[in-house]
Amino acid sequence: MPDKKLKIVIADDHPMLLQGLKDTLEKAGLNVVGAANTGSAALQLIIDHHPDLAVLDIEMPYLSGFTIASECQKKGLNTKFIILSYHKESEFIAQAKSLNISGYVLKEDTSADILNCITSVMKGEPYYSRSILSKDMDTANDSLKRLTNLSPSERKILKLIASQMSSQEIANKLHIAERTVEKHRSNIIAKLGIHGQSHSLSMWAIKQKSMIMDL
Repeated sequence: MPDKKLKIVIADDHPMLLQGLKDTLEKAGLNVVGAANTGSAALQLIIDHHPDLAVLDIEMPYLSGFTIASECQKKGLNTKFIILSYHKESEFIAQAKSLNISGYVLKEDTSADILNCITSVMKGEPYYSRSILSKDMDTANDSLKRLTNLSPSERKILKLIASQMSSQEIANKLHIAERTVEKHRSNIIAKLGIHGQSHSLSMWAIKQKSMIMDL
């Protein structure tokens, strides 16, 4: 069972799910110091209470669970994070890993899975739902590894591409030649293993924007 001295903040924009999570944790004797139904409210609760753990939905009004985790890390807070979500696609798993999210539980999992996740995370052991297929974990790990292989200049340009800037706009912003930007784009495409038409990198970057911005 999880340590009953833990201070926990929870957040989900679905009232019934939020109440159900609160009931589950409190029934296990855990101390829920705050519950929020928006991302901004959840962030403020974490700042105010400095909880040991925050259990967050990904998609919430104002701030996502990933953005909250990123902001707290930037502020130097020691709160550990567990994501509770319906999403088990590899891009979400990769983003969680890029942010060093400690736990990832699916909403289809049982209450016991959530409590097991909390126990593992507070022992310093990462916990990802058993419902996430191993191939998705492998894909997520591979995506993260490829991104970390980019040079600082390539990461900077990839972030601008994710912000839907053209090569000319990027060249103007960075005060470099457009052909230099295009060379970087080619290198990024090769390192990330992206295939398809010339605009495939832009489409991929926009889709993965949250993860890219946290590089």
